Amino acid sequence: MPEGLSAVEAGRGLAEHAEHVQAEREDRRNKAISVFEAALLALVAVLAAYSGWAAAKWSTESSLLLAKASADRAQSTAANLDALNSLNADLTTFNDWFTAYVAGNQTAMRLAEKRFSPNFDRAFKAWQATSPESNPSAPPGPTYMPQYRQPATARAAALSAQASVDYAAGENAGANSDDYVRTTVFLATVLFLAGIGSHFGYRAIRYGLAGVACAILLFAIVLLATAPKPSF
Repeated sequence: MPEGLSAVEAGRGLAEHAEHVQAEREDRRNKAISVFEAALLALVAVLAAYSGWAAAKWSTESSLLLAKASADRAQSTAANLDALNSLNADLTTFNDWFTAYVAGNQTAMRLAEKRFSPNFDRAFKAWQATSPESNPSAPPGPTYMPQYRQPATARAAALSAQASVDYAAGENAGANSDDYVRTTVFLATVLFLAGIGSHFGYRAIRYGLAGVACAILLFAIVLLATAPKPSF
């Protein structure tokens, strides 16, 4: 009988070879999914870091804008109080003048006029020019004249308007921060799915987890791409 392998031995050898080839194929597939998971983890880690930084940046900007809005409101209130105090002082001196005018006391009238503020004195002279004693269409008093201006009132209005703008911007910045926090949560979910997948021996489960992770990652990338960017 010629030397050689028997049919059984040949079959066993072929089976062992097939098992070896299958094992190598499985090893390559496992390495491929491991490399993919590692790359996925690296990408998500970078995106999560950026998203967290952007959330913190928007949160800081929101706090600063809301604080500025509060300060503007306080200054507007103070300016309104200044304008009200100035108006009260002008009305008090005018009442003194009018009382002296009704009494025909010229000395008291001149004394009251000397106490007029420059702003009120200008309006008072313009009001007198309208002949209020005989002109029924004359304004009721100097404070109704266009010459009577209170810079504090204009400043209060400007500060109030600026406070409204700052408050709206602060709310918008806060909403942007919340959006980035939400995106960070999605990215954290991707990190969890990609990280836990390597603990499973069944490649099908790893593929499934990686697929779900990729879908969530794409959604998170769209959110990051369309979200307002914070200033550096």
